[in-house]
Amino acid sequence: MKLHELAGRPGARKMRRRKGRGIGSGKGKTAGRGGKGQTARSGVRIKGFEGGQMPLHRRLPKRGFKNTMFATKLNEVNLGPVQAAIDAGLLDAAGKVDAAALVKAGLIRRIKDGVRLLGSGEIKAKVTFSVYGASKSAVAAVEKAGGTVEILAPKAETSEQAA
Repeated sequence: MKLHELAGRPGARKMRRRKGRGIGSGKGKTAGRGGKGQTARSGVRIKGFEGGQMPLHRRLPKRGFKNTMFATKLNEVNLGPVQAAIDAGLLDAAGKVDAAALVKAGLIRRIKDGVRLLGSGEIKAKVTFSVYGASKSAVAAVEKAGGTVEILAPKAETSEQAA
């Protein structure tokens, strides 16, 4: 193999389409932009314009609110992968399973605001979990296997406590 014999794989490099080079090229005259007017020009384009009719995004009422600034970002972990990690020897069932242990085992990438335990899959090992939150089915499955779940999330105030 010599330096002048090097070439890209067939189809790896695509020639750019030269626009506006005569009608025979298929992209001549208007270069694929259609007729004249605003849409033929560069930069200007009215998105959502419906010919003077009130656009759909303005006809529909505003609704909802997402508190993304203060929302807690949680990692979700199912019981099935936790049991698989215990079987593979990545997690120690005898120790406390918290967010740091789950990161070390490779079940989650990074600790966000906490971990929420979900009940999909089954768990056979007796495990002590220390997580931000857990679903009722996950707590029931862990307790059925003989383990415990410690919830780290603050208790929500009810109307009776506030009064």
